Amino acid sequence: MKRINEIFYSLQGEGRNMGRAAIFVRFSGCNLKCPFCDTDFASYEQLDDEKILRRISKYPSRFVVLTGGEPSLQVDSAFIDLLHANGYELAMETNGTHPIAEGIDWITCSPKGQTVIKKCNELKCIFEESTTTPNDHGIEADYKYLQPCDVQDAERNAQIVKRCFDYILEHPEWRLSLQTHKLVGFK
Repeated sequence: MKRINEIFYSLQGEGRNMGRAAIFVRFSGCNLKCPFCDTDFASYEQLDDEKILRRISKYPSRFVVLTGGEPSLQVDSAFIDLLHANGYELAMETNGTHPIAEGIDWITCSPKGQTVIKKCNELKCIFEESTTTPNDHGIEADYKYLQPCDVQDAERNAQIVKRCFDYILEHPEWRLSLQTHKLVGFK
């Protein structure tokens, strides 16, 4: 059984797969408590793998984003194999502090805490008010993104975005990732 906060269908709002139709499976529970996390950990259902498969099968996309909380705490090889056997491509958004079961097709790591991941497809570092240099934790990545932290204050957010923008101009190995789903008002 897995603790599932929600399953919903939308467009990926950030990173390399931005704009792509995706089924989001949001897991409840995390080993960290980041103040900007958008997951309600108190609300979840216990679902087995087959029930998750039935729920996601009603959507036309074959791209599934495993997110959270921290999905690596619950996603195992049996779950990955089941979804692959049913034609799904799997992406995982992780904080990098826990090993990931083999078979995930696309790994986005937003490193926090003591990371165990050494390589990912997409590295997404949160750029906060106090950020001077992004901490990439020495993780090798195909793509490196800086994402301005949304502090729920328009003036402060604008300052963070400007600082992030300026940083990328000086360090072009990074790309800007905005949470477009928030900008356009979608989930």
